[in-house]
Amino acid sequence: MLKGKAPHADFDPYVPYVDWFKWEDAKHPLSNAPEPKSRFIPSKWEAKKVLGLVRAIRKGYIKFDKPKEEPRFYMLWGDDASSSEKTGHLSYIPAPKPNLPGHEESYNPSLEYIPTQEEINSYQLMDEEDRPKFIPKRFTSLRSIPAYENAVKDSFERCLDLYLCPRVRKKRINIDPESLKPKLPSRKDLRPYPATCYLEYRGHKGAVMSISTEASGQWIASGSSDGTVRLWEVETCRCIKVWEFGEIVQYVAWNPLPELPILAVTVGQDVFLLNSGLGNEEIQRKVKELLQVETPKAPEDSGNKVSGWSWLQDDEHEGIRLRHFKAVFSVEWHRKGDYFSTVMPAGDSKAILIHQLSKKFTQRHPFKLHGLPVSAVFHPTRSIFFVSTKKNVRVYDLVKQKLIKKLETGLREVSSISIHPAGDNVIVGSREGKLCWFDMDLSSKPYKVLKCHPKDITNVAFHRSYPLFASCSDDCTAYVFHGTVYSDLNQNPLIVPLEILRGHASSNGRGVLDCKFHPRQPWLFTAGADSLIKLYCH
Repeated sequence: MLKGKAPHADFDPYVPYVDWFKWEDAKHPLSNAPEPKSRFIPSKWEAKKVLGLVRAIRKGYIKFDKPKEEPRFYMLWGDDASSSEKTGHLSYIPAPKPNLPGHEESYNPSLEYIPTQEEINSYQLMDEEDRPKFIPKRFTSLRSIPAYENAVKDSFERCLDLYLCPRVRKKRINIDPESLKPKLPSRKDLRPYPATCYLEYRGHKGAVMSISTEASGQWIASGSSDGTVRLWEVETCRCIKVWEFGEIVQYVAWNPLPELPILAVTVGQDVFLLNSGLGNEEIQRKVKELLQVETPKAPEDSGNKVSGWSWLQDDEHEGIRLRHFKAVFSVEWHRKGDYFSTVMPAGDSKAILIHQLSKKFTQRHPFKLHGLPVSAVFHPTRSIFFVSTKKNVRVYDLVKQKLIKKLETGLREVSSISIHPAGDNVIVGSREGKLCWFDMDLSSKPYKVLKCHPKDITNVAFHRSYPLFASCSDDCTAYVFHGTVYSDLNQNPLIVPLEILRGHASSNGRGVLDCKFHPRQPWLFTAGADSLIKLYCH
């Protein structure tokens, strides 16, 4: 090395460094690229930055977090809630302290705290829960006090209380309960609606199973378990005609057309189409021509062992006798008055039949049934057919022959169904006393579920012109509701309970069996198991 020359003057930073003594241990060959400058030579800018940080630390501009020092001293009898670490959490609640000992736990209590021998014997006869856990005793000095025999047990129970009893801080909001109730209009503003019993129709000797009002509202028909069908005048309660059948009449239904005063009656396996005798001579001539059967109409598939249905002339009652293969328990008319449907308790396609009166033609329900049918109802304005089973309601399009919607009721068993006059809302009654309102434009689930009756709901009904609907039950009551359906699809229907109608007596566990609204007035007819028909007016 030359004199006066720096020892690192011959070092070239751009030449790769090779350690010849460790070349054999190298796993990868060295690259010819120069090493970055940041590895060994600091720049002047980096030196200035480091110098600035050092000056800021010395002047106190930059402070470092000091390590937490554990306190050397602490309160031996202090409360746990006073510690700053635990009180920082909102959910922390300190454990309750055990009660401090009183005078009775002193080693030398006064005589009034020491129980007598009789009291000690009475403690042994008490239950363990009611027995006092500590019995005071008296000692002359502290040296004579023995060890506490339940010390370990009490400590263990204390630990169990702290471990098994979680403590939760509940946030309570002071809210007026009245503010949570929905704001409903006053009942006075929703008048008129049926409220008081105005007339009673007496004459049946058995339970009145079904009632139906004529389209003009002047007449009402009723079927009873005494085997008779009676025709009443609404305003005078006068019975003008009686038909005798000898069997229980399950259902009666008027033709919806005023020019066709025909009454459909279900008795056992037969459906009778009766001429009520109302109207002028021209109407009666038209009805008699319509109720004539030239030749008996039998089902097309005659190969079946069990006959399906047959149209027969009934000279006894001056009408038509439509024979079915099983008992019929409901019949519903189409809005045009020419078609009507019948429902039987069967699970196949023949359980629901659609009949045409003008052609004396019968066809099966074109869709597969999923469960036992309860009722079948026509849409009030469109060619849509509602079929309710015990669990749900299926909506079919009769023109396109397809399923439109399936309404999931969530009920134990459906008992009745009614369609709103506009056709977009449906109410369903159940055997468990619940009433479901369906908005078909909104969802297939119920919009409202009303738990109003403690017993089975026997029937539900909509009014044709007033915003009213009702339900009757075996608890001998009928509930009247206000139900307004708005044309605006963004506004939900308004449902307001109005009145509870009482007056019927229970018979054999049955109450009100049917209810129907007057077609033009806000009146409600109810049929009870006590053989009475009541008219409730506003």
